[in-house]
Formats: sequence, C-alpha cells, structure tokens
Amino acid sequence: MTQAVLEVDAADLLGLTTALVAVRSESHHEAELADLVEARLRSRAPSLAIDRVGANVIARTDAGRDRRVVLGGHLDTVPANAGNEVPRLDGDVLHGLGAADMKGGLAVLLRLAEILHDDPATAHHDVTLAFYECEEVRDEFNGLRTVFESQPELLAGDFAVLLEPTDGWVEAGCQGVLVARAGFDGERAHAARPWMGRNAIHRASDVLARLAAHETDVVDVDGLAFRESFQVVGIEGGIAGKHNVVPDRATITVNRRFAPKYTPEEAEAQVRALLEGADDIEILQAQSAAPPNLTDPLVDEFVRGLSLPVRPKLGWTDVARFASRGVPALNFGPGDPEIAHTQGEFVTRASIENCYSVLGRFVGVA
Repeated sequence: MTQAVLEVDAADLLGLTTALVAVRSESHHEAELADLVEARLRSRAPSLAIDRVGANVIARTDAGRDRRVVLGGHLDTVPANAGNEVPRLDGDVLHGLGAADMKGGLAVLLRLAEILHDDPATAHHDVTLAFYECEEVRDEFNGLRTVFESQPELLAGDFAVLLEPTDGWVEAGCQGVLVARAGFDGERAHAARPWMGRNAIHRASDVLARLAAHETDVVDVDGLAFRESFQVVGIEGGIAGKHNVVPDRATITVNRRFAPKYTPEEAEAQVRALLEGADDIEILQAQSAAPPNLTDPLVDEFVRGLSLPVRPKLGWTDVARFASRGVPALNFGPGDPEIAHTQGEFVTRASIENCYSVLGRFVGVA
C-alpha cells in the first residue's frame, strides 16, 4: 500500500493522507516516506527545484516574486500504539498514527506543490515546501536544523508556516524550553544508624516542596496569554540493590516552559532561583521561545487578511528555529493538537481541506 502515495490524486486530500499514514515513518525511519515524497514531487511537480538532504526533501518555486514563504511539515511520527499504525477510515474521519501530527499537513503540502507546478503564474509569493525528518526526537537530529546548518539557502524566506495540528487556529509564537537537573549530596550510612550519615533524598525535600507549591505565571505577549509551566519530571536516588543504605546522592529533573517575553538566560536564572538549596545544577536543554510577531506585515496578511482566529502556542515547535534567524513564523495545520500522539489520533476531511483552502488563498493558488 505504500506505493499508493505515488498514485492517489492529490485532489482527494483525505485519500492522500490515508496513503501517507500507511507508510510507517517513526523518528529515524523516515527514509521510505522521504523517497516517496521526492518521487511524487519529481513526477508531478517537476518545474519546482527539488533538493534532497538526508531524509529531508525541499521543493521551491522560482517565479521571481518579491517575497518567499516557507511551508514546513515533518515526516516522522511518534512510535506506534496498539495497532494505530494501520489507517482506518470512518466516513470522513481518518484514524491512525500521525493522521493529525502531521500527515494531513503533508498531504496539503503535496497538493500545493502540484498546483504551484500546474498554475504558477497566479502565485502571490514564491514558495518553499520543506518535508523534514526527526521533529519528534532530540533537537540534534532535527531535519530543519540539519538543512539550516548545511544548506541554509534552501530554507531562506520572509515568512514561515509550520503545519503542526492547530485545529484551524493560528497558534502564534511558541514557548521556550529549559530542562535542568539539580543534585543533592549526602553521606552514606547504614539504614539502622541513619544519624551516622546524611540522607540525600531527604535533603531534596525542601526544594521539592517549594516546587510543588510554585504557581506559574500567565504572561501577556502581543495580547496573547502564554500560560507557563514548571514541573518536576524525574527523580533519582538510592543505592541500586541496597535497601539498607542511606543514599549519598539524589537528583531531580525539572522542565520549564517559558513565555516569549524571556530569553533562555532569563529562564535559567528563574529556574536556578527555584532550585536554591541544591548542591549543583546542570542545564540539560535550553531552547528559545518564538515571539508571536503579529504586527509583521506577512503575519498580518495571513492572520487578519484571512480572518483567522489566533491563540498562543503552548509548547515548543520549529517556529522558534525560524524566529532565531529573523524569520517570523507561526503554526497552522489540520487536526486537533489535543489528540496528537494519542492511540486514538485522527483527522477529518474538513480539517485538511480547510487548511489547504487557507494556505492556497494565501499563496494565491486556490
């Protein structure tokens, strides 16, 4: 069934999404889907410049327009869950792994590529379509990062839209992420004589109580309310296999999601203040937030020009990667973000067709 990606008429967006879901592409295993996407683009949109970088496929128009819009979608999915890797159609609803996140978006991109090939003269902007690998795993593997580092000219643009599932909303900007590990030292002793040592796990209790009582802020940025979060996401301590030893080391790992008002350095200072009392603190991950940029002319043309509802993006997406390079970006794609990564993930025909209609009108081909 995987070859169906090459055969389904792109006008049947739900059918094309079904064919894409049938091609397994869990993170680090996107090559087959990248091959099929590349083959389809070369056969059905040959006037576009098509480049392959690893398992990333970049297709671009070159009509000499004043501005270039980058539309991006990741090829990978999270791991399969209880058989959901097999697509199942129920009327106009498609159930299956990656249906919402984000193979419906990939179908929209393929349809746009073919329309841009068939009727390029009507397009308002030049368009870059980026199909990339490893969005769902650690940043070091991210396909956009790879292309930006090796061939940044392929992703150059004036505005970017990531087709993450947003259920018809524009999700502007995104939160930043900071992950830290705090360590607490103690001194080993026999559990029957704990006064001879110092329990590292107990030493962490004051900090844990402070974190549990901490109330995160709702921060206004460009009129959007970014609700922050701060959670303990891991704890380790104790001597493996030794239940009679007072532990001399314990660690807690925390995850902070911060509003675009703050830099990673400011977020780190806030985290360090909350972890006061730890013996050492290690920053494991720090990714910048992305501002909404609602006053940017192209963002305004997209949002207000198409009368789209707007809300803040709670979570991190690759819009931050573009924002860090001075390119305003936002999230807009088919599917409900609340059910992404769940066993019951699904997408509707109406959601996919609405996304195509909006993006097509924006670039001038629908």
